[in-house]
Amino acid sequence: MNAHRVLKPAAALVLGAVVAGVCAAAAAAAPPSNTRRPSLSGTLRDGSTLTAYNGRWTNNPTSFGYEWLRCGSGGANCVQIAGANNKRYTLTSADVGHRMRIEVIATNSSGSTSATSGASGIVRAVGSQPHNTSAPAISGTAKEGQTLAASTGSWTGTSPITYTYQWSRCDGAGANCAAIQGATGQTYNLTTADVVHTMRVTVRGTNKVGSNPATSHQTALVAPASSGGAAISVSTVALPDRLVVDNVKFSPQPLGSRRTLTGRFHVADTRGFSVQGALVYAIGLPYGWTRNTPEVTTDGNGWATVAFTPTRRLPLQRGTYLVVFVRARKPGDSTLAGVSSRRLVQARIR
Repeated sequence: MNAHRVLKPAAALVLGAVVAGVCAAAAAAAPPSNTRRPSLSGTLRDGSTLTAYNGRWTNNPTSFGYEWLRCGSGGANCVQIAGANNKRYTLTSADVGHRMRIEVIATNSSGSTSATSGASGIVRAVGSQPHNTSAPAISGTAKEGQTLAASTGSWTGTSPITYTYQWSRCDGAGANCAAIQGATGQTYNLTTADVVHTMRVTVRGTNKVGSNPATSHQTALVAPASSGGAAISVSTVALPDRLVVDNVKFSPQPLGSRRTLTGRFHVADTRGFSVQGALVYAIGLPYGWTRNTPEVTTDGNGWATVAFTPTRRLPLQRGTYLVVFVRARKPGDSTLAGVSSRRLVQARIR
């Protein structure tokens, strides 16, 4: 009998099935192995749905599981999202500003293996950022000790919009502003440090999409609670504000002889600012009791000093007074117009 028989077709089919089963059993003897990373697709906006793709695996996975991960803006520091274990995931507002990854777990009879996708782009919020259409405004009196209040102005953008505030101290033109530490409320109480400055407030509107700032116009110069202190330039004084001679000092008092009488005159404006650079003219009355004096310019604190030299006509009788006519004006203005002012004062003799 020939030892090399030819198998019948039926026997060959049986043998092929046996070989295939052996190969499958060998493959299932190892857990799945990933050969191409999983991926995800979908629109990266809150409310949109992302879909996971398994990638490619060897060793015949029989099932797949999913874990959606929320990562930092750089794609690291990922955390599992509780309950997000399906092939699809709907983005929420908590995902805005983050990147997403999908972890796929492949399983067969020999075990499970996981593989994670690359990071997605950053999830953006649906809607539009706040946009200011009418600048914030400041109400209240610009004077030391008074309280200013900010309005938000008008805004467009996806609701709700929340607002924060930052007050700043600026120069007289509203420039060179510096934020005031801790001044972050809707109201602000003016302090001594604000005097001779203007104020601005920056309002920031924020919603789930983003945030934008808007800054108010500057206030008027902040006036002191009372006259005195550092002075403003007379060039900044304009109608309806006017100059005021608000303080007068004579030395010596009383004048007991025909020696020089010194008069000091303080000039402010009607807002209470001391004024530097104002021209002060003073003359004793009746005419002839003292010699005429030239105009004197006020100093950095608003004071002008005038020396009155008595003549022989000045009486030295007890109870006599020298009346002094004082005028303060802005250089370039008429002596009778503009912001000028006049006042009569008196110095006691004996």
